[in-house]
Amino acid sequence: MHTPWNKNRIIGQKKPLQISHIWGIRIRLELEGRTRDLALFNLGLDSKLRGCDLVKLKGSDVVCGRSALRRTHVVQQKTGSPVQFEITPNTGESILAWVKKAGLKPSDYLFKSRIHSAEHISTRQYNRIFHGWIEKLGLDTSLYSTHSMRRTKPYLIYKKTKNLRVVQLLLGHKKLESTVRYLGIEVDDALEISESIEV
Repeated sequence: MHTPWNKNRIIGQKKPLQISHIWGIRIRLELEGRTRDLALFNLGLDSKLRGCDLVKLKGSDVVCGRSALRRTHVVQQKTGSPVQFEITPNTGESILAWVKKAGLKPSDYLFKSRIHSAEHISTRQYNRIFHGWIEKLGLDTSLYSTHSMRRTKPYLIYKKTKNLRVVQLLLGHKKLESTVRYLGIEVDDALEISESIEV
């Protein structure tokens, strides 16, 4: 009998990280001296890029001379459309520390594969690294994926501002409906309203 591919798997939107998770991972990576992983984590959050776009970033995409860019843009592989993102000072520092430690040139991939020196890490490798971070927090790894990284900042921005248009622009979505569905906010908002009403 054929076993369904999704047997015993939780399918659907993966959860975004909470603020406590973000700092829990950052602190662990800093204490362990994991310079590359810290840059990858911070840039993953700031850029809101899909894994396939994040792993292909080059030094020239985020660094100019001895400084990290404050803003940059990339063309998304899935949609072919450009998306802009900010690089916060904290992320900029972690990128520069990694570039210096690894001796990267502007034309080099930021996160080079250790197997093929000229290539970047694969999305599968990124996924493995990400799940290592989640495991260290003692969280259920089936509830999170690298897509949680893409969802985290937009989700936090929406919860703070309730501005869907801003989130749509940040994610590079063409339709607002895609952003609503992506964040799962209608369900969340409905539950919040429901919880606030006592019968």
